[in-house]
Amino acid sequence: MAQNYDVVIVGGGTGGYVAAIRAAQLGLKTAIVEREKLGGTCLHKGCIPSKALLRSAEVYRMANKTAIEFGVEIEGVTLQFDKVQARKQAIVEQLSQGVNTLMKKGKIDVFEGIGRILGPSIFSPMPGTISVEFYNGEENEMLLPANVIIATGSKPRGIDGLQVDGNYVMNSDHALMMSTLPKSLLIIGGGVIGIEWASMLCDFGVDVTVVEFGPTVLPAEDTDVVKELTKQLEKRGVRFVTNAKLNVSTFKVENDSVFISAHVEGKEEQFKADKLLLCVGREANTQGFGLENTDIEVENGFIKVRETYQTKESHMYAIGDVIGGLQLAHVASHEGLLAIEHIATGKTEALDPLKVPKCVYSYPEVASIGLTEKNAIEQGYALKIGKFPFKAIGKALVNGETDGFVKIIADEQTNDILGIHMIGPHVTDLIGEASLAKLLDATPWEISQAIHPHPSLNEVLVESALAVDNRAIHF
Repeated sequence: MAQNYDVVIVGGGTGGYVAAIRAAQLGLKTAIVEREKLGGTCLHKGCIPSKALLRSAEVYRMANKTAIEFGVEIEGVTLQFDKVQARKQAIVEQLSQGVNTLMKKGKIDVFEGIGRILGPSIFSPMPGTISVEFYNGEENEMLLPANVIIATGSKPRGIDGLQVDGNYVMNSDHALMMSTLPKSLLIIGGGVIGIEWASMLCDFGVDVTVVEFGPTVLPAEDTDVVKELTKQLEKRGVRFVTNAKLNVSTFKVENDSVFISAHVEGKEEQFKADKLLLCVGREANTQGFGLENTDIEVENGFIKVRETYQTKESHMYAIGDVIGGLQLAHVASHEGLLAIEHIATGKTEALDPLKVPKCVYSYPEVASIGLTEKNAIEQGYALKIGKFPFKAIGKALVNGETDGFVKIIADEQTNDILGIHMIGPHVTDLIGEASLAKLLDATPWEISQAIHPHPSLNEVLVESALAVDNRAIHF
């Protein structure tokens, strides 16, 4: 049986299901085809489960190491990792049920199976008919959409010559499902995912080494922030090895341990650990759903789109990780909204990457928006910079979390904010105000004139904004 739709979305992750909800709100008859579970990587294999584990790690660290600083002495602290995993899974299941409820509320048809894009056929003279292959063996269903949105996401990237077996060599999907913790772990890659795992596992008592190919971890973040984060993680026991060229031919498993070497500072260094975790980025899912039956172009592994998110097939759009750029759940969601608005109204609005907040949920947390100091200098801006430490904020002292700072970079000529960079307590929440400031093209003075409650962590934004013009009050 064939069904007609205004929009069919291939992929029900954060970008796909948010786009579907918006389409339904605008009166478009909408369907989603999802081969696994609604919510996608973010809900089931990324953002949510990893942050649940990070929260358990934070509680364990506080109970085990810092509670005494608050006058609370806890004896016999133990980690029950099976309960940590059970709590994580319960959160995922609750949110998963919520997404399914939203689909019913929006009267969005959900097809559980593999959706394949067909070329021109008896169903349509244009490519874009979606054939849904069901897992239970039922006859394929044909969906006839006026518009298609491809939101197939991404998967962990591997390294040629290093086989991922899910046991000795894991990617983040496997790590999330560990039933027991290793005593030692070697993390290959110092990006966001690698840093979050390093922070989490060192708090759980794992001996962690991070091996990074480049000269620094978190290469997209401001240099001052990276230095502070590295210092804080090293104080907690994480070892960092940078400028390391991995020699995969030396990898071996022996006596229940993994061994691999890398070329570091002119010599070969061997690393040994219980397990190895690959955190070397993610690659787009562009295979297995019929792109070859269309004229859609793939460039450098990603689907090529216009600023409207249309592909070369103008009735077919693509959003999220599959098109590259900032591979973040909130970016995929926003791109989905923009694509639907274009389908429904013709409105064209491109996402500005300089207005996208980025977060690292390590301890301490990292958050940023806009240009780094280095980027701004390279683009020829004359800068004025305000920086204010959390140690001078009363609420940070009350909370017992005083490491870190907020740094605001402004254009000396126009006073416009170019970038805001944070490291410290709850900065992944504080970055929301910075995001609004960027959206409204605010100046540091305007941030400083907004009355902030005392005592609160938000006061650090006022002080750093004042510091841009050397007018900070409390430091």
